[in-house]
Amino acid sequence: MEFVLAVDLDGVCGDHAEAFRRVVAAERGVPLESLPPQRTWNFHEWGLTDGDFDDLHRRAVLTHRMFRHMPVIEGTAESLWRLSDAGVWIRIVTHRLYANWGHAVAVADTVAWLDEAAIPYRDLCFLGRKPAVEADLYVEDAPHHVAQLRDAGNQVVVFDQPYNQDLAAPRARSWREVEALVEAMRSPQRRSPPADGKPAGPSRDQALGTP
Repeated sequence: MEFVLAVDLDGVCGDHAEAFRRVVAAERGVPLESLPPQRTWNFHEWGLTDGDFDDLHRRAVLTHRMFRHMPVIEGTAESLWRLSDAGVWIRIVTHRLYANWGHAVAVADTVAWLDEAAIPYRDLCFLGRKPAVEADLYVEDAPHHVAQLRDAGNQVVVFDQPYNQDLAAPRARSWREVEALVEAMRSPQRRSPPADGKPAGPSRDQALGTP
């Protein structure tokens, strides 16, 4: 059996805060610099109410195609390819289907973004109840998801963000640290590389920039 690593997207692989910041600045007609870096889960530092967030996020996904153009967090593809080559089964788990009537756009843009970023994966799951996904280890940034996963008895690496500082370790501040934690948690029962096909998406050479 392969070691299954469940990986969140927003705030873990993609810089959701920066992508959304650009949208909010454009929609409100304010300089990007007037919006400070995200500190709270609900972006209250930008003066957003919950209703504001829902409206702006829907426009971000459907009009600005935020999921298609989100910046990639440094080192994501490279680390995931090394883990995949070492025999880790990469399972992408994301809760992106929360904008009614926008599911086709969200799914298509997510897949296109994963391909363009050259991020390897074997499964792609869209759901909010993350404990329902079977995995040996999860990488997650959202405080409520981390709590749900740990309450269900799962091992979770917290991907470091300003809004999750009160969560207990293990914690990773970069993808290099994620990689090291995964390797440590796999040992001494290391799995061999899978023999039933290759991960979805572009090749390892594309991700690592080798000719």
